Amino acid sequence: ADELRQETVDAVAVTGGHLGAGLGVIELTVALHYVFDTPHDRIVWDVGHQAYPHKALTGRRAQLHTVKQYGGLAPFPVRSESEYDTFGGGHSSSSIGAALGMAVAAARLGEERRVVAVIGDGALTAGMAFEALNHAGTLPANLLVVLNDNDMSITENVGALSNYFARALSGRVYAHLREGGKKVLRQLPTAMELARRSEEHMKGMVLPGTMFEEMGFNYIGPMDGHDVRALVRTLRNIKELKGPQFLHVVTRKGKGHAAAEAEAVKWHGPSELATGTLFTDKGAGPTYSQVFGEWLCDMAAHDPKIIGVTPAMREGSGLVEFAARFAERYFDVAIAEQHALTFAAGLAAEGLKPVVAIYSTFLQRAYDQLIHDIALQNLPVVFAVDRAGLVGSDGATHQGSYDLSYLRCVPNLVIMAPADENECRQMLYTASTLSQPTVVRYPRGAGPGSAVVREMSALPVGCAEVRREGRAGLALLAFGSLVEPAQRVAERLDATLVNMRFVKPLDEDLVVSMATRHRAIVTLEENATAGGAGCAVGELLAAQGLQVALLHLGIPDRFIEHGSREECLQAAGLDAASIAGAVERWWALQIAPAARSVGAAIS
Repeated sequence: ADELRQETVDAVAVTGGHLGAGLGVIELTVALHYVFDTPHDRIVWDVGHQAYPHKALTGRRAQLHTVKQYGGLAPFPVRSESEYDTFGGGHSSSSIGAALGMAVAAARLGEERRVVAVIGDGALTAGMAFEALNHAGTLPANLLVVLNDNDMSITENVGALSNYFARALSGRVYAHLREGGKKVLRQLPTAMELARRSEEHMKGMVLPGTMFEEMGFNYIGPMDGHDVRALVRTLRNIKELKGPQFLHVVTRKGKGHAAAEAEAVKWHGPSELATGTLFTDKGAGPTYSQVFGEWLCDMAAHDPKIIGVTPAMREGSGLVEFAARFAERYFDVAIAEQHALTFAAGLAAEGLKPVVAIYSTFLQRAYDQLIHDIALQNLPVVFAVDRAGLVGSDGATHQGSYDLSYLRCVPNLVIMAPADENECRQMLYTASTLSQPTVVRYPRGAGPGSAVVREMSALPVGCAEVRREGRAGLALLAFGSLVEPAQRVAERLDATLVNMRFVKPLDEDLVVSMATRHRAIVTLEENATAGGAGCAVGELLAAQGLQVALLHLGIPDRFIEHGSREECLQAAGLDAASIAGAVERWWALQIAPAARSVGAAIS
């Protein structure tokens, strides 16, 4: 365990991967792989931040330093990477449901295998985790749920007495008495109920597992998650038990690394451990997240109706200062995206002004609430959608590739994409003035470096901005983050450049004007080309009966894996050089027929 802990620290020092969660489960990982016959027995890791030690123990030790690097190990469990990665998990709270499905499948197929789901106390806050627990408790499936509790107040209960309870409640004598007693008392319903209540009362007095017992699980714990020998003994006992089991282990995030233990949030995903420095987003100016956080504080200072809501993304979304200054108006609903949106809908229905700070990929998890609870009722909720587009090192699970596609088909939504930091601030303010749901989507990290004007003014809804008039007959319609690279292409080709600003509603008059005055149009967006903003342009032109050469540039129809943001953009063909090459090649094809026609006429 000590060796594995040091390997994990050394690897993350190179990659800047997730540190604290992995260090917290070193002993648990060793014990699980020691007791269970993996990969025949299945281990499902929730989220995967905690799976680095698992990767090291399952044939990938030599590659651990490549985690999150382009072409290296994935930051989360990936089925295609190893047979030991039984289920992919980049978003939280899916482990129990997936593991239950595996356990039921094993029973149906007549295969003797055990299935283990390892879930953190943070991930257990999500509704789907409880939905899976509720279902599992009604089935005879041989499922073990391990709760990795690293932030609960139960910590002081860890020690010899707690470990004794865990071993006792997982032991054969207790299990035999428990199951034998059920068989005897089943013929005496009154006595059976009395015995059940007595057992639960006894456990409830000394253990925190009554809720899980009520859901149909045999609760075991809490126990010290860093006592590897006690873990092995308890897991061996549990392996012999039938039906749904729940093991509660208490761990310390960042265990064995002083800085990571002291500041678990900061060291969740750090970089150079030797110097004690942390990764920061590149760029001299503020990140878009920081622009959002400052805007929200400024708005809250002047408008008492402003409310900040986030599903456990305070640091990532730039809400640290807001949470400190306006604590009574800050609501972190934990990892519960669906609830976050319906909660915001309730706030808006009563006249408050909720601002939901959420990542693009996490908004996917609350799509029904977006439609049913907010858009259908046309409630004025502001969505600050961070990490829209390609995020880089967190890989395919976190690339914000689809929000424009899944948002623009929803009625009543206004969708904006800022080209720079100042435009982001002004768009957020614009959103706060509207009486309908509004989305401002912006990428990870810093923008092009535009100065942010503190004075706020609302943009006219649905109006684009012509940044350059060209004479070549080519128009570039760029959305959000791709305005800057499109600017260079426009200057090189003497093309017209439009900062579209609004994905919905489109500036229809301007698009039609571009089509009638130009020979060809290129749309550019950091979103999937399928169903994205470019498709909105094409649909408009088709509805107007306008025929013009049209090229859509965006994220291609495949998942973009992990790497730096720059490497991911290059893989998608959306870095500056790739965009320039694609536009120039396509534009050459459009002007070639004209050149051939002129030559034929002369001859």
